[in-house]
Amino acid sequence: MISTLLTSAGSAGTSLRVLARAGVLRPYSPVVLARLAKVLKDWGTGPAGGFASLAVRAPDDVGVVDELGELTWSQLHRRSNALARALRERGIGEGDAVAVMCRNHRFFLDVTCAAAKLGADALYLNTAFAGPQLVEVLGRDRPAAVVHDQEFLDLLGEADVQRRVVAFVDDERDLPDGADTVERLVATHDSSDLEPPARHGRTVILTSGTTGTPKGAPRSEAGVDAAVALLSAMPLRRGWRCHVAAPLFHTWGFAHMALAMLLGSTLVLRRRFEPEEALRTIAEERCESVAVVPVMLQRILALPDEVLDAHDLSRVEVVASSGSALPGDLALTWMDRFGDNLYSTYGSTEVAYAAVAGPADLRAAPSTAGRAPYATVLKVLDETGAEVPAGQAGRIFVGNTLLFEGYTGGGSKEVVDGLMATGDMGRIGDDGRLYVEGRDDDMIVSGGENVFPQEVEDCIARHDDVAEVAAVGVDDDDYGQRLRAFVVVRDGARLDQEDVQGWVKQHLARYKVPREVVFLDELPRNATGKVLKRDLRGEDA
Repeated sequence: MISTLLTSAGSAGTSLRVLARAGVLRPYSPVVLARLAKVLKDWGTGPAGGFASLAVRAPDDVGVVDELGELTWSQLHRRSNALARALRERGIGEGDAVAVMCRNHRFFLDVTCAAAKLGADALYLNTAFAGPQLVEVLGRDRPAAVVHDQEFLDLLGEADVQRRVVAFVDDERDLPDGADTVERLVATHDSSDLEPPARHGRTVILTSGTTGTPKGAPRSEAGVDAAVALLSAMPLRRGWRCHVAAPLFHTWGFAHMALAMLLGSTLVLRRRFEPEEALRTIAEERCESVAVVPVMLQRILALPDEVLDAHDLSRVEVVASSGSALPGDLALTWMDRFGDNLYSTYGSTEVAYAAVAGPADLRAAPSTAGRAPYATVLKVLDETGAEVPAGQAGRIFVGNTLLFEGYTGGGSKEVVDGLMATGDMGRIGDDGRLYVEGRDDDMIVSGGENVFPQEVEDCIARHDDVAEVAAVGVDDDDYGQRLRAFVVVRDGARLDQEDVQGWVKQHLARYKVPREVVFLDELPRNATGKVLKRDLRGEDA
């Protein structure tokens, strides 16, 4: 098994050390080793093989805990076998795409594994899609079937999809007559092992869509490389219980589901994130790790002290955050409250993981994105493709084995010498850490000066009375562009435009002071917590 896992891992010595530290390398009987070798040979290292291997390694261990109860790895394996047979009966096969519009629960794993066992691609849809956006994505990528939660029935009404299966059911009485459900299909089909397909299915995760219609970013099986990259910078261990609060359809939530294939982590799932409920879940389910997006940390910290004190998070050793930058001093505020357990990962749907900042990094520099993990090349290049000196801003490029294969609708990210653009601007500091300054298309030129909104956002976010902030560039007749800030004030606090402008003037150059400050009750965000700046600019998607 070890040699199989390390085939694509680059440096065997480093991989062995990382996997040993994580507790992955364990003794198995010759019978189990032989079965594992066959599973990995037949099914690969993607969801089909990864989760099937857990049914061999740890069949009776609890794999998923959700609002419906617990399932072992063996039960999950058999369920996906049955669902795969049911989908095959309905015409789904190798090379087809199965769209998945599900929240975090067992059925997400069921359909992910079932599609992989058929050699079909899994296309993950954002649960916050609006109807027109959903219709456009489904029309472009043409899945053969959609598996979705009951709550999305009406939203999918306009979509041209022939086959539909309902995943999480809220009320059987409200289902259409004759509707297929995952649970019924699992209960009525053979759950024995299938023959492997000739083709391994791909994972298609959509980009965030913060600047337009989300694009499909397909990726084939990455092998153990992805896990070793994260485990080299994040001390996750085999057998931990992980509350995956980040959406599973998002790169970060999906990453922790994929890590479970190697670590045997128990995935603790809830359909919706509510800050106090998340604390209760982490404490009651005895979780050692938590996967979040930064806005979730903000919402937890906004709870009253008595609520925060009521939940024991002392077992938590890793709070893994990704999806957007940690604003202001959020990292310090979190660690001062809950201990030095915060790890922030920078990357994108297209390049996966580019840098990781651990607690020591965040203590030293709360705004850093960290350093490149194992088997990752990280460079900052100028417009000619040349690497810039330390401290100088440029475009961020990444090289690893996890780069995506080009968008499903055509096109790709720019590649220079095997390194792919993340779409962000940044710099490598004198301390060797990466600092992301913003999207390369976010930078504005105001009165001849370059301004990155993120720096201004971080500054305003450090004001004690500010709960949330976003800044965008807008056209200006005199200066070409000007900065407009959108601020959400903490409950009970009062701020006006002059207060915000004066605060920025104290900490940044005068040309970075926003010329307008708009106060909102909340910022528009997508399901992964990213601010929808096109909405703030008043642009159409």
